[in-house]
Amino acid sequence: MFITKESHTGTQRHRDLNNEAKQFIDQVPEIINKIFPIPQKFRSKLPSDIAELSGLLTNNRGKRSLSYLTRPNYLSAYLYYFLPWNLYRLCLLIPNLDIKLSAGDTITDIGCGPLTFVSALWITRPDLRKINLEINCVDRSNPALEAGKKFFDALSGKENNWKINTIKEDIDFRKVNQNNTRKRKKANLVSAVNIFNEVYETLPHNNSEGLKHFAANAAGFLINEASQDAFILTVEPGVPQSGKFISFLREELIKLNHQPVSPCTHTAACPLIGSQTKTIRGRNWIDTKKRWCHFAFETFDAPNELRRLSAAAKLPKDRLVLSFLLTQKNEKKIKETANIDISGARVLSDAFPLPENKFGRYGCSNQGLILITGEKNRIEDLTSLSIVPKNKLVEFSVNDRDNYRDKKSGALKKEIK
Repeated sequence: MFITKESHTGTQRHRDLNNEAKQFIDQVPEIINKIFPIPQKFRSKLPSDIAELSGLLTNNRGKRSLSYLTRPNYLSAYLYYFLPWNLYRLCLLIPNLDIKLSAGDTITDIGCGPLTFVSALWITRPDLRKINLEINCVDRSNPALEAGKKFFDALSGKENNWKINTIKEDIDFRKVNQNNTRKRKKANLVSAVNIFNEVYETLPHNNSEGLKHFAANAAGFLINEASQDAFILTVEPGVPQSGKFISFLREELIKLNHQPVSPCTHTAACPLIGSQTKTIRGRNWIDTKKRWCHFAFETFDAPNELRRLSAAAKLPKDRLVLSFLLTQKNEKKIKETANIDISGARVLSDAFPLPENKFGRYGCSNQGLILITGEKNRIEDLTSLSIVPKNKLVEFSVNDRDNYRDKKSGALKKEIK
């Protein structure tokens, strides 16, 4: 599960970058400037190139070619802006994932771009730097792979224990069993970061069946890359369509005996798939159309130079938002823990005010969407992605109609001790 330290309240908390990781992150803009210099006459265009590429990655996806990183100006924009922000985001997430790897293990990183995930793993897992790992970095763009290898070498030093294999490969995730001819060694960790959205964001957002079908294809592809007891990690942007895709992917991986390890605290059905409205006592509850599984992090530890560049591109970032899923195959444990709330509730939302001077945050448990309520300081002491243990939550009586369920969402209400 998500590994964190506990506060004095007994509630698990997300922590910011540790000192070593922050030192690495602070060096990233300088490393990029040094190994990917931009001639002065083109440097003034960098903020506008970043803004243009951001549009192609978000609102104007239909105008973006699959080989966009082969264009020098877009590659520079990606390296100077998106690489450090994505690296920072992963450095906040990875230390809190209980991914176990041993000497001689293999990692396959699908759609790796400029080796962002591998670099984040190096920064945040000093225990893994000491062991021999073979890492297959797979992407359709040779320039991105070459840039990533240069960046990783500069970041880690050329004398390290990791064997990096850069592999140019154009993978069509829309095809089923399209990897049967692949002869890569099955990996102990399969990662796919910011890659699936390039396909599912082209689907109409009301096409749930199409998204579910794509999630089934993606699950099959990831399983075929994985060894028997491998971890599978998927990280996507924290937007509604991504959260919906992650929920469907979770469902499909469970069918293939891969148990959710994080962020899920249970193996019951995801309460945030689509609109799961049901009628209770004449009222409609749990309309999840406006809720999705995602987590937000503050960015006060980001390098000053990166902040200045972001401001120049008119794309400042006060928060980094992501949706993610970590699974591992364990058929016996799935059967033992199915429909059992083993860890309490995962906090999903920011704090917001409630009547009677109370505050709340939404959370996820095997009982579905819940509203965690309490005094302002107790609720604000929680963070997105933290876990509230089961023994710290008090359920209202079913006869207490005013407090038993949230009037806005229908979520089950629980008071934090």
